[in-house]
Amino acid sequence: MRSDIPACEEVRRMRRTRWKRFAAVLVPSVVAAAALVLSMAQGAFAASFFISGDQFRISVDTLRAKGLSLYGMVDVTRRGKPVPVIVTGARSVEITGLCQSVLIPIPVFGPFTLLLTGGGQGNPATATNAFLDAEVLAASNATMDNVDIGVAAGSLTTGKVNPGDENSKFFAPNAIALQGTSATLTDVRATGVAANMGSITLPGMKASLQRGDHQCF
Repeated sequence: MRSDIPACEEVRRMRRTRWKRFAAVLVPSVVAAAALVLSMAQGAFAASFFISGDQFRISVDTLRAKGLSLYGMVDVTRRGKPVPVIVTGARSVEITGLCQSVLIPIPVFGPFTLLLTGGGQGNPATATNAFLDAEVLAASNATMDNVDIGVAAGSLTTGKVNPGDENSKFFAPNAIALQGTSATLTDVRATGVAANMGSITLPGMKASLQRGDHQCF
């Protein structure tokens, strides 16, 4: 029986080590995501920042925007890596069926998915001065009003440029941009690297952590 004791103790040590590894990787990710949500809700999220370089996914059933803008930009990671993106902005936006997901790889335990949902039918989420930096943006249908295509990015009037982009060396004020007075998009799917907004109201907000890959799409 004594020969089994060291083996059992070794198993217990391995389990404790694995959970320590799990916590070391998971806790900073969850705290960062929670801080992001809280900062967005308080309207305190900075307009200009280094991106992590990791992707997140956003899906929306219906998005209604006023003061739409769309232009190209280059974000930069903390390590100096440039990431080309499409910036989609809106002076105000109404969102039904919001889902945001981040896949977090955990050594030993495998992937976990951090999910944020809210804005149901009849009680949509609303935001002001919203900007999404995405590598891919798609919708099953898009209806836009009073659209200007080919306007210089530095001359947007209906839509606007993210204040954090205006002074960036990567912002090209003479590059082609798009703007419109309003737009309605359905079945939106985006792979983003950054998002910020002046304020957000998210009825029915739910944040959950699920083991495995359970991303929005």
